[in-house]
Amino acid sequence: MREPGRLSIYLCGPTVYGPPHLGHGRATLVYDIMRRYLEWSGVEVRLVSNITDIDDKIIDRAEREGREWSDITTKCENIWFRAMEGIDVLRPTDVPHATEWVDEMVDMISTLESSGAAYATSDGVYLSVESIEGYGLLAHQSLDDMMAGGGDREVFGASEKRHPADFALWKFAKPGEPAWDSPWGAGRPGWHSECVVMSLGLLGDGFDLHCGGQDLRFPHHENERAQAVALGREFARHWMHNGFVVDAEGEKMSKSLGNVSNLLDLIEVYDPRAYRMVLLQSHYRSPVGISADGLEAAGRSLAGLDSFIARTASLEDVGADAVTLDAFRVAMNDDLDTPKAMALLFDTMRQANTALDEGDDATAARLTSAVKNICGAVGLRLVEPEDVPAEVLAQAAALDAARAAKDYDAADAIRSELQNAGWQVETTREGTTVRR
Repeated sequence: MREPGRLSIYLCGPTVYGPPHLGHGRATLVYDIMRRYLEWSGVEVRLVSNITDIDDKIIDRAEREGREWSDITTKCENIWFRAMEGIDVLRPTDVPHATEWVDEMVDMISTLESSGAAYATSDGVYLSVESIEGYGLLAHQSLDDMMAGGGDREVFGASEKRHPADFALWKFAKPGEPAWDSPWGAGRPGWHSECVVMSLGLLGDGFDLHCGGQDLRFPHHENERAQAVALGREFARHWMHNGFVVDAEGEKMSKSLGNVSNLLDLIEVYDPRAYRMVLLQSHYRSPVGISADGLEAAGRSLAGLDSFIARTASLEDVGADAVTLDAFRVAMNDDLDTPKAMALLFDTMRQANTALDEGDDATAARLTSAVKNICGAVGLRLVEPEDVPAEVLAQAAALDAARAAKDYDAADAIRSELQNAGWQVETTREGTTVRR
C-alpha cells in the first residue's frame, strides 16, 4: 500500500447509455466483495469509480431516439445506481463524471502534444503509441505482435494516423454533437483520456490498484497507462481484472427462458443476493456461467443460511470462533479465493447445527458468530428473524401448532397461504421458518 492501512482503488465505471447487464454486475460485485473484506480487515479503502457521461454510444442513441444526450445519461445513471442498490453494492467513495473533468483533460492533452507524444489531424488529436516505451505491457504483447495478430481489434482508424494503433485523445465534434472548447477546436475527450485524468486527479500518482473487467485490459487500460507514461507520471501500482460472464445454457438470456441479461430483470425474478452467491462460489479471474439453475441453487443456499440464522437467534453472542476466522482470512488473502471461503462458511454452518443438535450451545454460538462475520465480510446480507412481520411469524407458529395437534390439513392450508403471499416456508423438527 502507498500509505500503511489505506488502499486507493480506481474502478472503471459505466458508460451510461443503457441498463446495466450481468457483466457490469460481476465487475461491481467482485470489487465490492474485495472492498468489504478489506474494510472488515481494518483497511481504510478509498474507491473511485467514474461515470462516463459523454461517449459515441450515448450520442448514437440520442440521435436514434431524437433525445437530448444529457437526458439519456441522467436517466441511465439513476437506473445504474438503482441496480447497484438492488444487488447490495456499496456506493463508491467518489463518483466523478467525465463531463466535469474536461478542462483537466484538455490540459493533459496539451501537455502530451507539447512533448511530442501527441499530434493533431483533421479529425482529432492522437497519441503516438510508438513514442511509449513498453506499449502493450498489460496486453502481454509487443506493439508489433498486437498489430500482426490483432486485425479484428478496434485499433485501425483515420488514414492520417501515424500508426494504426494510435488512439484518439480528442475528437472533433460533428454538427449537432455535444462539444467543449479546446486549442484544437470544439470537440470531446476520448474515452481513454477520461479515466487517466480522473484517477490521477483524485487518487494521485502511484495509487494502489486499478480494477476492471478482463475486456478492458486492452485497449482501454493499456491506453490509460500509455498516457501516464508519456506524462512521466507514476500510474497504478497494481492491476486487477475479473473474468467474463458467459451464458451457461448456451442460449440467449431472457426472462421468458428463466434467464436474464439485465440486472434489473435479475432483481425482479430472483433473490438479488443470489448473484453475489454465484460469484462468491466462482474465482474472480475465471469465467462464470449464469443460468436459472445456478441462480436457483444459490437461492436455496441462501434460504439455508437464513434458516440457520433463525434457528440460532436465541444464542448468546460469545464471540466468533478464532480458528474459523483465521481460515477465512487465509482463503481471502490467497488471491481472493472466495470459493474456498464459501466452502468454509457452509462447513461452519453444518458444524454449528451439529453442536446445537448435541446440546453444545457454547460451541454453536462461537461458530454462529463466525458465520455472521464471514457473511458480513463479503456482503452477504442475512434475513434476520425480526425482518419477518409479526403476523407472518404468528402464521408460522399456528402451522407448528396444527402439526403438533396432527391437524395436517390445517397445517397445509397455512403453508399454502404463506407461499401464495410470497414467503418460502421450511419446516424442520425445530419448527417452521419463513423468508421472503
